[in-house]
Amino acid sequence: MARWTDGYSTLIGWLKVLFPLAALAVLSTLFLVARTIDPDRAIPYADVDVVALAQDPRITQPVYAGMTANGDSIYFRAETAWPDLGDGSQVRAEKIVAELETPTGSLTELQADSARIDGAAGLMTLTGDVRIHTSTGYEIQSEELVAQLDRTGLRSPAPVLAVGPPGRITAATMELTVGDDGNHVLVFNGDVDLIYEP
Repeated sequence: MARWTDGYSTLIGWLKVLFPLAALAVLSTLFLVARTIDPDRAIPYADVDVVALAQDPRITQPVYAGMTANGDSIYFRAETAWPDLGDGSQVRAEKIVAELETPTGSLTELQADSARIDGAAGLMTLTGDVRIHTSTGYEIQSEELVAQLDRTGLRSPAPVLAVGPPGRITAATMELTVGDDGNHVLVFNGDVDLIYEP
């Protein structure tokens, strides 16, 4: 019995030496056989310029929601937005989608290529291919639209083309305001032409 115990102890003693040596041999072969890393063959995780991002910070998919003084809700989102480094109160954005909903359920949807948001003045200026769709059936196109953020108000200083219930309307300017009775009023001004389409 003592001879078997001595053999077992000897085996354990040898294994205590051999296992760490075998592990060391495996690790050394990993480092000796490993290939060098080629940065040009690395998987591109993102096609972005990190230096440009650090110099020109942007926010992707920003969302803004608020309420006007007369109870209308404003919601807009953009594809990208970034602060105006020259004026800290202004933000620029691209690919804008906005909604204006009244307490009665009327909805006005806006789309534009770009926007400039002036937080100090409470204005958002939409530019590019500006499109407006109202729940009352108007489809309006313009190159510029100024929206108030603190109260309901839309104004287009550029010429507009609108198609709605009365027909096709062209005008030099357009304005959407809230009347004294709380209803929204859409007014076309300057060289207004209406082609009535019953």
